[in-house]
Amino acid sequence: MSDGHEHNGHENVPSRQRRRFPEISSRAYEHPADRSALVALRKLSGFDTVFKALSGLLPERSLRLLFLSDSVRVSDQQFAHLNDMLRDACYILDLEKVPPMYVNQDPVPNAMCIGLDEPIIVVTTGLVELLDEEEMRAVVGHEVGHALSGHSVYRTILLFLTSLAVRVAWIPLGNIAIMAIVTALREWFRKSELSADRAGLLVGQDLQASMRGLMKLAGGHHLHQMNVDAFLKQAEEYEAGGDLRDSVLKILNVLPRSHPFTTVRAAELKKWAESRDHQRIMDGHYPRRTEDKDTSVTDSFRDSASHYADHVKSSKDPLMKLVTDIAGGAGDLGSRVRRGFGGFTSAPPKDEPRREDGDGQGSGN
Repeated sequence: MSDGHEHNGHENVPSRQRRRFPEISSRAYEHPADRSALVALRKLSGFDTVFKALSGLLPERSLRLLFLSDSVRVSDQQFAHLNDMLRDACYILDLEKVPPMYVNQDPVPNAMCIGLDEPIIVVTTGLVELLDEEEMRAVVGHEVGHALSGHSVYRTILLFLTSLAVRVAWIPLGNIAIMAIVTALREWFRKSELSADRAGLLVGQDLQASMRGLMKLAGGHHLHQMNVDAFLKQAEEYEAGGDLRDSVLKILNVLPRSHPFTTVRAAELKKWAESRDHQRIMDGHYPRRTEDKDTSVTDSFRDSASHYADHVKSSKDPLMKLVTDIAGGAGDLGSRVRRGFGGFTSAPPKDEPRREDGDGQGSGN
């Protein structure tokens, strides 16, 4: 395993050769929805004020002291195999300063990258015990990707505001304003997870290991009972299944979550792994950090808009199909919506007058 500074011809060489990406910009792997959601978040009324205030108020030193006092810091002496993976991930993505990493006692498998001035990576014991070496390597790369993208700042704000929202629930309107920002932050963070999954693949360079890790997060350590193809088929069924009511339920189900659904993450990552963009990065053709300052915000918006347009066109989700039909000028919108809701809003027979209460039976549900 590389310690982040070893090359061929030296000891501690990785068990297999992996490519390195000198000066790689986070733009190379960031999901278009991640960038556009972040731009939209920054435009949210009141976000700048909250962000500036919290940046000065959040106890950064307290956060570090908490993990120092109540978690195990990864080093050559403690969780040395994780330390090797961390340094290796930073070496591959050319992150000059290796972030501190802690293992926290928690049976729930989880990992996060937080911190305002400097990122801190935290992994739970549940995660360490669940994943094998190659799966864990992808997770460490995922968190290093968050660090390289600067996601840790917004993640910290999200954690703080989620806690604050509970405490200020009694203040009139105060909670509504905070929850608006929390909801926007969650939407961005779900998209940022797709970016970090790509970074994890660039570090691990083993798609099957990334897939196995996501399956284990969904179904536990019973890997012999699971199948990658069947798991990915669930994502297809989730997207295409049901009618418009199910589309609405999907949106409501995902709103309180910080992470996208695991099957969706797996399908998104596999799609990117097979794309020309991924192949170009592996061939050494990717944007460099030195070019970041010349990047146009307009270009980022254009890329994001193009991505969303392609996503809507190719989506099998009933709601997305309806949007495509409307955009294409399809006629008889009313009947399309009724069909979309599975006849739930059935039209009255032509020879009967329309009643205000639908079928005369009351609302029922």
